[in-house]
Amino acid sequence: MAAMATVVAAWRYPVKSAAAEDVERLTVTSDGVVGDRVSAAIARDDATVVSAKHPRKGGRLLEVMTSYADDTGAVTVTVPGHRAIRAGDKQLDALLSEWLGRPVALTDVVPEGLRLHRLWPSEIGMLPEWVSDAQAGDAVLTEVAGAARGRFVDYAPVHLVTTGELARLESELGHPANPVRFRPNLLLDLPIDPQPGQLLRIGDVELTIDLPASRCVIPSLAQAGVPEADGEILKALARHHRVAVGDRGKAAVFGVYANVLRAGVVCRGAQVVVSS
Repeated sequence: MAAMATVVAAWRYPVKSAAAEDVERLTVTSDGVVGDRVSAAIARDDATVVSAKHPRKGGRLLEVMTSYADDTGAVTVTVPGHRAIRAGDKQLDALLSEWLGRPVALTDVVPEGLRLHRLWPSEIGMLPEWVSDAQAGDAVLTEVAGAARGRFVDYAPVHLVTTGELARLESELGHPANPVRFRPNLLLDLPIDPQPGQLLRIGDVELTIDLPASRCVIPSLAQAGVPEADGEILKALARHHRVAVGDRGKAAVFGVYANVLRAGVVCRGAQVVVSS
């Protein structure tokens, strides 16, 4: 039997690890959300993508505001304390470098073998079972699997969370949890997350659920729109949200990844049909 829901909110992240852009509608293609993770800051010293997954190296990106122009494809970036600058302006590289405390260059070209620095959370339950050569609290260098799609996504084209799972987490925490902390594309009004293999129809768009989204340190960090850090989130995820992720083993998860079967436009308030 099909379940019905609505799209509560929609976001994209024109620059990887920068602040969310809250939008009324998203255009979805087979490669993912148009304007989502289309650019990234690349460190000049080691050619890695700068990411808030390692807070010391890239956490300040979470305070950088970005926007994407659907008609032109232009990305605009606002470094705190400065005016908005269009990507491609060399002044922007200088401002981002100063803000991050390391030389970087903004690019929309995804290099082969893209890697990022990651800091595994200190909570033991946050370490995925498939990471056999690392310990909680370790800093490591990992590949960006989703980069094969030609954008700077971590894994799948679309990432979504649900109001039901968010309410469950808030009950475990004893305080609100802003969904932006998890950096999804969609917030759906569903009592539980759809399961792998289920089909979502949103207007002309069809998505199929892939895997639960394993979590990193980012949900605990302060960021634009969520100015306070919240380490309790990681503790709650490690205690209550550790499940099997396909055949890879267990990990602390929140939300799910989806692949695109049919392209189209997803609007805030649109009806969602979930079926097996």
